[in-house]
Amino acid sequence: MNRIKKRQLFNLLGGGVILLWLVMIGLLIKKNYFKHNTQHSDITPVNISTIRNVQDEWIEIYLKDQKIGYSTTRISPLGKNYLIYEEIVLNFNLMGQATLMRTSTRSIVDQGFLLKSFMLRIDSGVVNFRVSGKVEGQSMLIEVGEGERKKTHTISLSGPPVIGSGISQFFRGRPLEIGESFKFFLFDPSTMAQKAVVIRVAAKEPLVINRLKYRTYRLETEMWGQKLIFWLNKNGEVLKEKGFMGLTLIRANAATAPRNLEEGKTYDFYEMASIDVKQKLTDADKLTSLKLEVKGLRDTHFDLDVLNRGRQRFRDGILKINTEKRSLKAAYSLPFLDPSEEMKPYLKAEFNIQSDDKGIMEKAREIAGNQKDPAAVAGKLMAWVYNNVEKKPVLNVPSAVEVLKTRVGDCNEHAVLLTALLRASKIPARECVGLVYANGRFFYHAWTEAYLGRWISMDATLNQMPTDATHIKLVHGGLEKQADIIALIGKLKLKILDYGYDQVN
Repeated sequence: MNRIKKRQLFNLLGGGVILLWLVMIGLLIKKNYFKHNTQHSDITPVNISTIRNVQDEWIEIYLKDQKIGYSTTRISPLGKNYLIYEEIVLNFNLMGQATLMRTSTRSIVDQGFLLKSFMLRIDSGVVNFRVSGKVEGQSMLIEVGEGERKKTHTISLSGPPVIGSGISQFFRGRPLEIGESFKFFLFDPSTMAQKAVVIRVAAKEPLVINRLKYRTYRLETEMWGQKLIFWLNKNGEVLKEKGFMGLTLIRANAATAPRNLEEGKTYDFYEMASIDVKQKLTDADKLTSLKLEVKGLRDTHFDLDVLNRGRQRFRDGILKINTEKRSLKAAYSLPFLDPSEEMKPYLKAEFNIQSDDKGIMEKAREIAGNQKDPAAVAGKLMAWVYNNVEKKPVLNVPSAVEVLKTRVGDCNEHAVLLTALLRASKIPARECVGLVYANGRFFYHAWTEAYLGRWISMDATLNQMPTDATHIKLVHGGLEKQADIIALIGKLKLKILDYGYDQVN
């Protein structure tokens, strides 16, 4: 693929899959502390051995056989608590461009490694993301933004959120039994979601790292349908971790971990995550119908309901998509009235869809003018985002306020800003994540749906309303729902059976 075609694909391909992959890196590095399953015995966080001195851990991060980054974790006593600082440095190849990203997390935990507060920072060039939070009872209070733009959101917790750096202390000196299981509640700051996970002691086995042989325990778990594996030595220290699509983390030291990064000369992750199809399509952006055979869903625990809603129909492994009518006429006038509150989730602000932000609301009013037809307003908002946001891969948690400020981003940034502008205009809207066709492959992509009496697809990255039939919606909702896509990456297989360019009236 030449450079011109790669530039053209910037309009199509977003960093959604990258964000999900970063979530998996976070799971491996942070390894949120395992609370023992009470079915086996009653072990609680107070059993973690006390840390009296500063402890450092360094990890090398590999994508298949190429080193792409490293992480470092420092645990320091802080009165009756601990201060944990974690930093991840990654050097990506995205569409032929070297992209450096740094994430850092500062957490305060108690002696059982129960999370009390945190601050997450992500830097990737022109875009920066900051979020902080603290635990109050059964809730997590989240703050995003600074100064007048600071917003607070409350997230209900399913159980005590525990930071992962206590894993070594938990296992240190503790005998393990094959078949034994542990349960913990993962809180991921990048998706603002909590998830219960069970890890099982699978086997004892030898492990070779840098020509040194270790006796280890292999621990396994499954998250979002993807297997994660950890190898621990007899002291409870994690020596190696393995995720999906060739992601591997290996214990290192301060001298070796930062060395020999590939400087962007690594696998292109967009290409790795995409799905090849034998049947090639011409003028895919003009397709109004598409029929595909879908394989790879078995044992992923993926919710198939969304495949059988709206313009999509899924039965016996066959997916049919027909685009919505082009002659759009909304069934209501602005503002949208919702006495049943059915659309409440799609009208309210979220931590990264800041539809109540002053700047977002002012821009929405400026674009809409005096127009009261929601279909016309939606079209104007989409056109503004398409024309004013530079198409460029971005590694970050998408934030509508940041996109309005920087005017740069991939499909995630386009989708999150359009969703915020629609909600600020009192039009129910939601983010969608799925697949879109380009150059013989289906790539993971993000777009928007607006409720205009029925849900209508909109793609501000491609300037399509409705979107072409190659847009395959897999999930809709916030980042916590989008993480479900992880179950499909590397497993989903598609075969084009039929397609059409019929005009839709």
